[in-house]
Amino acid sequence: MSVRTRFAPSPTGFFHIGSARTALFNWLYARHTGGTFILRIEDTDKERNTEEALKVLVDGMQWLGMDWDEGPGKEGPCGPYFQSQRTELYRAQLKVLADKGRAYEKDGAWWFRLEGERHTEFDDFAKKDIEKVKAAPVVIQDLVRGRVERAEDRDFVIFRANGEPVFHFVNVIDDITMGITHVIRGEDHLSNTSKHVELFRAFGATLPTYAHIPLILKSDGPGKMSKRDRGALIEEYQQRGFLPEAVRNYLCLLGWTPKDGREVLPIADIISQFELGDIHQANARFDERKMSFVNQQTIREMPASQFAALARPRLAAAGITAGPSELDPVLALVQEKVAGLEHLTEFVAFFFREDFTKDPAALANLTKKGGDPMARISEVLPHLVTATWDDAGIDAAFAAAGTEYTQKPTAYFAPIRYAVSGHGGGPHLQAVLRTLGKEKVLARLRAFTA
Repeated sequence: MSVRTRFAPSPTGFFHIGSARTALFNWLYARHTGGTFILRIEDTDKERNTEEALKVLVDGMQWLGMDWDEGPGKEGPCGPYFQSQRTELYRAQLKVLADKGRAYEKDGAWWFRLEGERHTEFDDFAKKDIEKVKAAPVVIQDLVRGRVERAEDRDFVIFRANGEPVFHFVNVIDDITMGITHVIRGEDHLSNTSKHVELFRAFGATLPTYAHIPLILKSDGPGKMSKRDRGALIEEYQQRGFLPEAVRNYLCLLGWTPKDGREVLPIADIISQFELGDIHQANARFDERKMSFVNQQTIREMPASQFAALARPRLAAAGITAGPSELDPVLALVQEKVAGLEHLTEFVAFFFREDFTKDPAALANLTKKGGDPMARISEVLPHLVTATWDDAGIDAAFAAAGTEYTQKPTAYFAPIRYAVSGHGGGPHLQAVLRTLGKEKVLARLRAFTA
């Protein structure tokens, strides 16, 4: 049977990083096996599930490059793909259970009847006698967790008194009618699985294969990452200019490791290597620094033309509108060093503006290491005035000043870099000076020492 996976979110106006990782693992497995990936919308909460909230979700999925084969905008044989449009199906399936004697009405709600030995027991919490059921244990072979055994001990509600179906019921009905073969979801749903298996069996349906993936823990303490934690929402990375392929790449690493040991790799390689059995059991800890590293490496490895196409509109929005002949050499110079597109403007502004920002921490670091940066610049400035303006000529100027003042040529690098760029680091200094041009460099050095 062809693999069919699904991602079934509730659109609430946020696209949480944990939800995105769940969607991604379902998408990856479908693509790895040549199967079908379904987007199914659990939109029965009329107050929270708005068109705007759905747009946030769909935009986030599309931004990450996770296309679906069936779902909103891609109707298939198992639609509709919105739970709010499937009410009649749920009521029909409730009748099926009732006709089998596996559902009954009590206190206005509909309950699922477990099979097994029944007895009455006093519940200390409820302070009343309740009926409990000694049902046969549910055993599943989870592809991530291994053997999982759990038994339900009492009947449970499947339709509320207000006429709305409960999550467990609609989840199973949708999985059955959509032919889902693999249920890949967060470990926090593992406690629901015994209820779902009981429902599958009551309908005489084939059980899907389960894979409960590890939770994502917050970066700065115990507990699951919530929407209130920094870095928890996909929209944040969209707004900050992270590359979608880098965010997607990092999400893959939250609970899974490529067989070849690489951390930054193209999506085609990830798809070819992805197996559910390789997902870790241990919870994954979110690390934005690691995501930023993946983002930086992705920028570094992309073609220069692609980087330029991403950079130009971002710089133009910040008022840097230089033409290709002036801009492209700068972009080629900084591509390997810039931490991300969100930092690009401040990283390159000194090439195009005289009012560029100077990093006070970089200046403090210069003085902390000893020596007077203004004195170092004064020593090397006359040699730069007479230098040929290429890498060899600039190197010769540093060497000559070092010989004259008994300094290593590198003693001049940090003060010069700070004076012309305001930064404490960046691309190769000689290339920066050459690209800025002799006239601009000398003017900035003179102004710094004035």
